[in-house]
Amino acid sequence: MIQYRNIILICALACTYSIATDTSVKNSEPASESEEAVVKKAVFDLTTGNLKTFEQRILSGSARYTAYYEGHLQEFDAVVVIHGDAFKFFVKDLAHSPYKDQLALVKANNDLQKRIASAADTYGVEFLMCEANMRKAKLTEKDIYPFVKLVPSSTMGLIDKQNEGYAYVPVR
Repeated sequence: MIQYRNIILICALACTYSIATDTSVKNSEPASESEEAVVKKAVFDLTTGNLKTFEQRILSGSARYTAYYEGHLQEFDAVVVIHGDAFKFFVKDLAHSPYKDQLALVKANNDLQKRIASAADTYGVEFLMCEANMRKAKLTEKDIYPFVKLVPSSTMGLIDKQNEGYAYVPVR
């Protein structure tokens, strides 16, 4: 009976070794193309009119998120859907807009223009603006930056991007 236990033990050890060796070989194989081309996607639902929140979550955030994912050999694709009080950050000429009396915004406008353009150019952030509410805010396409694309409504923009696999991130 002791001999049978020894034989069973030897077989169990041999199977364990075989499984462990097979797993280590699989783990050492090079990654496939699909594993190398991982893209993290986020759609930011931007409604805040708070300048500090906008700067931290969208402008500084796009650089931070891109650097993080590139450091992990992944890409980061960001889309910002603009509506609510966030329209004001994308107006070219605040002096002739409903936001002309917001002094902190007017003061920061030149810097904001550069930083928003940099987010679009350098980090590939796509900006989509709700056309329906833009018109209600008495803004036209000429009033906003040329790289901002219009979508019929913010809800449609969010639905489309979420159906394309983008993670929903509210910025309120």
